[in-house]
Amino acid sequence: MAVINNKPSVKIGIVAVSRDCFPETLSVNRRKALVEAYTKKYGADEIYECPVCIVESEIHMVQALEDIKKAGCNALCVYLGNFGPEIAETLLAKHFDGPVMFCAAAEETSKNGGLIQGRGDAYCGMLNASYNLKLRNVKAYIPEYPVGTAEQCADMINEFVPIAKAVYALNHLKIISFGPRPLNFLACNAPIKQLYNLGVEIEENSELDLFEAFNKHANDPRIPEVVKEMEAELGAGNKKPEILPKLAQYEITLLDWIEAHKGYRKYVAIAGKCWPAFQTQFGFVPCYVNGRLAAKGIPVSCEVDIYGALSEFIGTVVSDDAVALLDINNSVPQDIYDEDIKGKHNYTLKDTFMGFHCGNGSACKLSFCEMKYQMIMARNLPEEVTQGTLEGDIVPGNITFFRLQSTADAKLRAYIAQGEVLPVPTRSFGTIGIFAIPEMGRFYRHVLIEGNYPHHGAVAFGHFGKTLYEVFKYIGVDVGEIGYNKPAGQLYATENPFA
Repeated sequence: MAVINNKPSVKIGIVAVSRDCFPETLSVNRRKALVEAYTKKYGADEIYECPVCIVESEIHMVQALEDIKKAGCNALCVYLGNFGPEIAETLLAKHFDGPVMFCAAAEETSKNGGLIQGRGDAYCGMLNASYNLKLRNVKAYIPEYPVGTAEQCADMINEFVPIAKAVYALNHLKIISFGPRPLNFLACNAPIKQLYNLGVEIEENSELDLFEAFNKHANDPRIPEVVKEMEAELGAGNKKPEILPKLAQYEITLLDWIEAHKGYRKYVAIAGKCWPAFQTQFGFVPCYVNGRLAAKGIPVSCEVDIYGALSEFIGTVVSDDAVALLDINNSVPQDIYDEDIKGKHNYTLKDTFMGFHCGNGSACKLSFCEMKYQMIMARNLPEEVTQGTLEGDIVPGNITFFRLQSTADAKLRAYIAQGEVLPVPTRSFGTIGIFAIPEMGRFYRHVLIEGNYPHHGAVAFGHFGKTLYEVFKYIGVDVGEIGYNKPAGQLYATENPFA
């Protein structure tokens, strides 16, 4: 099977700027030191040193813009080597088609007149830059403390890399959906306006379209090859070998659909309808294939959760890893807490919950896995048409639980919470893990419930809260609409202070 590249790379053009009453050499030499520091620590693949230093000139701005475009840059770092020309540097950011950051040079020394002829005042210039960005409605990422040495600014640029990737990727993303949301799943309603505001395209299809495409792939010559891949991945967990050819056929169908339908967009995420008609018509459940595609960098959300797919995609780009979409599902029983968590892990019972979905986990994110049938659906359907889940406990370790959502009145909001999957057996079924997030009980009540979030959350495997927060800010989520798990003692707006 051909490998689909569904994650972007970035090349950040570094453009130094200079106020004309300051020595241009100050900015040029500091730019060279910055590039040298970045290359030494992170390599040269993700940056480009623009030879044009913008010195109080709109013409220089155009020259720099043309140069970085010619160099293939899809992200920009405006570097204030000294005070900087607030108009020209802001125009550069305005006219660059891609994510932008600003950072500024710290003063190096007071020795040998370093604060006389060698003083750059970029600390001051950053204030004027921010003022002008706001005047022109130009978005830019500004680090927490944006003034630093060459080495410190190199670290800032490196922190910008995943942010830039996510912002760039959203502007080149198409979400492909199949079918309406399942009956009574109003939580998967997806107001479309904010997708377009984010630069995302969406292609909505019927389940019948997918079913037709699937049937046309019967006896596809690639099926045996994919079956072998599945057998190798499942190993001893291959408990339903008879269903693998159909699952392989379905995977090939989706991958071919992506290639045929992504059009001018570079990246794709899928929101699929997986029940109730899917089982009776296709004769299996798509869960295992969904997890396999997620491991390939192509998120597939369950239950036509379009904003779930969007969230997964952002997490995939930021983490450069598979991301899961799980139900914030059930409380942890007291007996499990008492036996395996209390006294061993520093969490209360209310800090814990179980994240679950029917069997859509990627094999690489499960401690063990077995191909099984969808137990919940099999309560109402013949078991043989519910085969195709990948079941097992999720690997323990750090996680970030998050979601980007549009409200019914087209307001963007998001939440982010960092925690971990505990190394505790779940004693349950499906793709499942015992999650622990500090102050989860309060977060559950005053962010998730109060914010009217649906039951699905995206799970990235690692702590990526800092990056996700900046991504959400950059794409236009009001900071007052980004919820997080506040530590004890910090009240939510809706939290009763007397409780």
